[in-house]
Amino acid sequence: MATENKNLSTYDKTKIPNAKDLRFGIVVSEWNGEITSALAQGAFDALLDCGAKAENILKWDVPGSFELTFGSKKMIKTQKVDAVIAIGSVIRGETSHFDFVCSATAQGIKDLNVAYDVPVIFCVLTDDNMQQAKDRSGGKHGNKGTEAAIAAIQMAVLGK
Repeated sequence: MATENKNLSTYDKTKIPNAKDLRFGIVVSEWNGEITSALAQGAFDALLDCGAKAENILKWDVPGSFELTFGSKKMIKTQKVDAVIAIGSVIRGETSHFDFVCSATAQGIKDLNVAYDVPVIFCVLTDDNMQQAKDRSGGKHGNKGTEAAIAAIQMAVLGK
């Protein structure tokens, strides 16, 4: 969990494996597109910064966070990727819809990590309001997409 002083975009490149020979998938929810686009850009930029080639980063859009599991599964099954980053943003509203979407999405991503040998990184913001989402998608806390990209690199090389 981010603290008030934690910048999610900070990483030590000397401690990150070079991603030049890796292929990544980014599956992005179109819901709350302002937030998810910023997260996807943070992930893309961090992957490039760590050596990944732009042509080895595949991006697919899905309608919402609930659909991230299926999109990620299809990417694993149809593309040769070393890791997938599932990007979404769910902002609490007045109904329990938030709880169902967040729980199902987290469970679905976990299930993919158990079922397949390709890591799927959970980059779904589950915030109480839009300001919290903005703070974590390029605002005062940095960009959670950057953090997800670093995790994707680390997990892609795990056990290789």
